[in-house]
Amino acid sequence: MKLGLLTAPFPETPLGEVADWAAANGFGSLEICCWPQSEGAARRYAGICHIDVDGLAQSRADEIVAMLASKGLTISGLGYYPNPLHPDPDHRALVQGHIRKVITAASMMGVPVVSTFIGADGAKTQAENWENAKTVWPDIVAHATASGVKIAIENCPMIFSHDEWPSGHNVAHTPNIWRQMFEEFGPTVGMNLDPSHLVWQMIDIERVIGEFGDRIYHVHAKDLEIDEDGLYEHGILSAGIGWQVPRLPGLGDVDWPRFMSALHRAGYNGDITIEHEDRQFEASDDLIKRGFLLARDVLSPYIH
Repeated sequence: MKLGLLTAPFPETPLGEVADWAAANGFGSLEICCWPQSEGAARRYAGICHIDVDGLAQSRADEIVAMLASKGLTISGLGYYPNPLHPDPDHRALVQGHIRKVITAASMMGVPVVSTFIGADGAKTQAENWENAKTVWPDIVAHATASGVKIAIENCPMIFSHDEWPSGHNVAHTPNIWRQMFEEFGPTVGMNLDPSHLVWQMIDIERVIGEFGDRIYHVHAKDLEIDEDGLYEHGILSAGIGWQVPRLPGLGDVDWPRFMSALHRAGYNGDITIEHEDRQFEASDDLIKRGFLLARDVLSPYIH
């Protein structure tokens, strides 16, 4: 295993500088954000472009890989987390086209995984969204298969605000859908497993790893604190709005020793990528870095 970080919290910092800091502080890999350069943030920690994949030349791809290797770093994956099933057809087409560009860039750079979302229309049911996914994703999966790149779908429901209610913006967040997804799309598609999203859905983390261990292609290390007062006020049917609090590993309700033990038992030997969305450590670059170091110290005893 390697311990890495997702580059999203450093939107204004060039990739080389992020790499310098990561390498100097004991990290072994980066998941690099690859949104379209001109898109801008549609939500917190989105719209980040540390590699512009639009028209990426092989010489530039090789240069990035060599730069990171010179610092002792590898790329765990290229990350792009949009909504490929967005109800607006023009936006949906742009998103799907960019996913293909990210996959192509990963192939050029020898990066094994592209991490993303399946997507969803928040106004449709889970069943309707899954039927839609089956029409949209085969071409993307075929492109990834031909490119020798795996697709790791993160298990976040993407329900954080009332405009995402009731179905969220990512249909692939439960075991029921994962089984269908793996059967439908084959071994090119797996999971980018984030245990924080299982906590607030009350899904057994160890059971998930036990059942789906061979389809875990990437791991996000993010914690989640359940705000008991918020849960009391809003209830579980609010889908976490008002009571689920993203935290850094060690500051929430994920049992990290048991999580890491389950990954080892399942034979996972990939990267553990810290995803930083903790508002208590966001006010400055120094605080963001302190947050990453805190998470590093929590997780590093289990990285072997």
